[in-house]
Amino acid sequence: QVDLVESGGGWVQPGGSLRLSCVASGRANASPGLAWFRQSQANEREFVAYIPWSGPNEEYADSVKDRFTVYRDIVKNTVYLEMNGLRSEDTAIYYCARRRSSSIGPSTVEGSYDAWGQGTQVTVSS
Repeated sequence: QVDLVESGGGWVQPGGSLRLSCVASGRANASPGLAWFRQSQANEREFVAYIPWSGPNEEYADSVKDRFTVYRDIVKNTVYLEMNGLRSEDTAIYYCARRRSSSIGPSTVEGSYDAWGQGTQVTVSS
């Protein structure tokens, strides 16, 4: 079991940028990787991005491809989500999640994860 703490959210104008951080503790590196999900006022929680602790197999939702980039710092046990070209529809609470150690399910579904952070609010408006 790991503790996940997100930070970096805030308010930005359309076209602006934010970088979110997820600090993981409790042997987070034993997990295959971490993901970012988000939940807006009008939608259910949706997949944003996934990154393994090792290897080049990052994944992104179509809605954020070419705008968001997920990074990792294994020494700091931290995963980042760099968000550029933000739009109003990106407004949501962003969560990080730990992938189950034994999971063959897709990285895009909540059932593949067994630990979640409290979330950080991102608001994009003019």
